[in-house]
Amino acid sequence: MAVQPKQDPIVLVIDFHHARGPEIEHCIGDEGTDPATDNDWSLLPFMGLSDGAHLSTEEFSYFTLRRKETSNAPATSLFGIACSRQIDSNLLINRPPEVTRSTVQKAVVVVTDSPQRVGQLREKLSVVTSAWFAQRDFSDIDILKKFREGLVISLSNDGTKDQNLGLSLREMIHEFKYQTLVLFKGLLLQPKMLFFGTRCERLCMIQYSLISLIPGLINNLEDCADPSFDSYAESVAKPTSLKTSDRSSLLAYMGLPLQIFGKGSMFGPYTPLQQLDLLADDGTKSYVVGSTNSLLLQQRDRYSDILINLDEDSISILSLPLRNALTLSVADRRWIDLLTQIVNDTWDDAHPSRPKTLGFMGSEEFIRLQFEEYLLALLSCMKYHEELSSFSSGDSAHNRSRAQLQNFNIEGDPALDFNLDFLTQWQKTPNYALFSRLTSDALLFSITEPRHPSAGGLTMEDIQRRLSQQVADLHLDERVREGREALNRHISTGQKKVSAALNSFWADFDSMREAQRKRNEEKSSQSQRTSIDKEAPGSPPPASIDSASETSGSWFGARQRPSIDVGQAQASVNAASQKAGAYFSSWGSWASEKRREWQDKRSSSPSPSLSMTASPSTPVLSTVSETVFESDRGRRRSMQRNSEDADGLTRSLSRRKRWSNMILRRESGEFKREESDAADVPYPKSPLSQGPVHAAEAAKKQDLDFQHEKHENPATEQPADEDGFTSVSLAPQDGLSMDTDPEKSQSMTAPADNSTTAPPGKHEQHPSEPTKNSSEGLVGTQ
Repeated sequence: MAVQPKQDPIVLVIDFHHARGPEIEHCIGDEGTDPATDNDWSLLPFMGLSDGAHLSTEEFSYFTLRRKETSNAPATSLFGIACSRQIDSNLLINRPPEVTRSTVQKAVVVVTDSPQRVGQLREKLSVVTSAWFAQRDFSDIDILKKFREGLVISLSNDGTKDQNLGLSLREMIHEFKYQTLVLFKGLLLQPKMLFFGTRCERLCMIQYSLISLIPGLINNLEDCADPSFDSYAESVAKPTSLKTSDRSSLLAYMGLPLQIFGKGSMFGPYTPLQQLDLLADDGTKSYVVGSTNSLLLQQRDRYSDILINLDEDSISILSLPLRNALTLSVADRRWIDLLTQIVNDTWDDAHPSRPKTLGFMGSEEFIRLQFEEYLLALLSCMKYHEELSSFSSGDSAHNRSRAQLQNFNIEGDPALDFNLDFLTQWQKTPNYALFSRLTSDALLFSITEPRHPSAGGLTMEDIQRRLSQQVADLHLDERVREGREALNRHISTGQKKVSAALNSFWADFDSMREAQRKRNEEKSSQSQRTSIDKEAPGSPPPASIDSASETSGSWFGARQRPSIDVGQAQASVNAASQKAGAYFSSWGSWASEKRREWQDKRSSSPSPSLSMTASPSTPVLSTVSETVFESDRGRRRSMQRNSEDADGLTRSLSRRKRWSNMILRRESGEFKREESDAADVPYPKSPLSQGPVHAAEAAKKQDLDFQHEKHENPATEQPADEDGFTSVSLAPQDGLSMDTDPEKSQSMTAPADNSTTAPPGKHEQHPSEPTKNSSEGLVGTQ
């Protein structure tokens, strides 16, 4: 192939005029030349200032230009890179009068003859453009002139280097996964491929990355700027020798690089809308172009066979035959899945272009070698497939027999692992025609094994890998994480609501219980006040129960102890003393009445020894000394005198206990009943049951009777003890006779020596001692 003369880099300035639009403001090239005018680069301003470049501070665009044929150089393609920036017009030191807008937008463009040099120029161009805008004076272009001079020197000293331009292949595989192989095989079929994206630099870089997967293609793009160019196919020569130790010799012998952009094909990383006529021309059969204008998406059927939307990371194949041809076989899918897994295992978010292990596995060179191996295997299998097809059809051009083919020990047709529809479509493309011409007599399957790198049928590992990748594509982890977070938020919110409801419920319950407790305390306090008022009318009410119980324990520590009312306590003692006095006065009056009745009976009876008959229900007590009544009266008087003293109440209770003991002794059988006619005497009603009035009258009557008897029988008076009791003796003839048998009680009388024991007292006499007035007694009843 003829060596093209070198083209010195050209520096241009593109300005956006508010009335005329983008236009070339400066062109810095060889002295005395104007490349923009000579080559009719009327579309260069639109390529330098891409659509939407004003939306970012700095933007890059990559494009191709057509250089016309000259006397010493054929027509060829040039490659340009533009860096566009904008600045506030108020900041300009020297503001031209044609600047009428608030911002000034310009682009600095470098045009060279090799795409590798465009890759080297990217950082330098960015620095120079920033420095030129920092001057704030666009009339001074000395910095751009010096920049061009430096580029001429640096690029002339650099030799031919196999440098690859484009986006990181790791990023490409990480984003597109198995679809990367679809794009690679689609490139070989030479369809109309349209890339769309809002970021111009990324849009251009992914196209360069794709074409760099074909070994040597990026160094042979002299025909890509115009569909009419075909200089490579015309000048390339068939290799006649092979040096296996030389990689370039091996690739040339294998027919590489495949000429994707030849006759009827073009390559435009960034293609403005002004070039749509060229895309729709009948002479343009295929292309790989990129655009940032969404108008092309509305006419995708007209301008594309394969649409790659970088904003959505999606690939749309609009032609059905093309879709069938680009369906990946089992071996293809296994191969790209393994490569994708290696890239993902070594992925580093901080440095996407290099593996996190910093090793060879997963690196850029590793990926390129994998695609090179895949392409060489494809070319070798295609040559063997052609030999099998010619032998089956009986083509006399190939005089190799079946025996010669069998000597290679190749089983079956290995090209079927690459999808037979793809092979059929590929054989119809111009690049395959050039490949067949360059390798017509070469036995490529004897140099490279005609076998798919991942040949073989479907295995369980393929299924597991496919399923795992499909699950990973669904991003279930992210969705589950989001669902888990949402569920946790709902659970926490529910817990707060439930806890708030429970707290409210228990608060209401506690308030109701406290209200109920207060009501019960109020009721109990009212009942206690009512009972106290009934027991002691006119007395002041007691202290509140709540106030009394506040200091009764630790639970009610906040409550105060009640104050003691001395007057109320004294009134209660007086009332109790009065009741006790009335009680014993009624006993005294009752006893006096009984005494008179017994005296009348004794005076009317013929014999003093006559027995008395007692009924079982009416107990009779024998003679009691008259001093009892005197002591009883004195006791009553002393109780009345000392009613305000608490000791009087104690003695009254002691007397009541003694009377009760006497009655209990009578009931227990110590006093025997005597049969008497007095049993028929009606039993008088107790003064206690008659009320306090009758008790007072009985006490008065008793006093009168007792004084009368004392006057008549002064000898019967005996001294009383300190409690008011005197000694009581019972004569043998006055004893009590007690028997539960009625018949036996009628005939039985008390024995002569049977006497009862006197009621208990402090001065008790022995039964053997004589007793005064033994014939007198007192009848007591319960």
